[in-house]
Amino acid sequence: MASPGNQTEPRRAIPRLYLTTPQVADPATVRDTLVAAVKSADVAAVLLQLAAADERTLINRAKALAPSVQELGAALLLDGLPDVVAHAGADGAHLSGIAAFEAALATLKPARIAGCGGLYTRHDAMLAAEAGADYVMFGEPNQRQHRPTLEAIVERVAWWAEVFEIPCVGYAGGIEEVAPLAEAGADFIALGDWIFAYPEGAPAAVAEAARRLAPVEATG
Repeated sequence: MASPGNQTEPRRAIPRLYLTTPQVADPATVRDTLVAAVKSADVAAVLLQLAAADERTLINRAKALAPSVQELGAALLLDGLPDVVAHAGADGAHLSGIAAFEAALATLKPARIAGCGGLYTRHDAMLAAEAGADYVMFGEPNQRQHRPTLEAIVERVAWWAEVFEIPCVGYAGGIEEVAPLAEAGADFIALGDWIFAYPEGAPAAVAEAARRLAPVEATG
């Protein structure tokens, strides 16, 4: 902590963006929009949600999108499906819940990213960190599309940012949640698949989110 006087605390880094796709059955329907969205701001990763299918179909769908994302400097993560990651050329997977995360570790580590969400208690979040999570995510909806209040998510992000070094992803359920999560100390802001239904289009949603992150540079 900086002492009083002329000293100031270091600037907080601007969080990077983490995009979430809708459930994808036909990669051609999202490719162009996804590429434009990744190009529109500083995007660290894309979480690809794939509609249920057999393993070969899942692999082919991911393969159809992975290079387009990776060539732009963003990581492509699969929502679950750790056994598909290597075959699809993806960079890693996002697992929901500590049990699913721990079960996937041997498949993903050390070569690929293993992120963990679905962490509804501080204890589970700490377990994920101790097990080797590359990041933890707070605030995403569960299978019933329920999620904590923004106030609760901000509190959890702030607690994590204060105590832990492992990166934290704050999930924004709408454009209005981007700035509060960034101000709480999230390292990354996940934009839900709502960006694909944004009135001006997904690229505009991502660009607007990036604009709302800019003031964070001056906070500390």
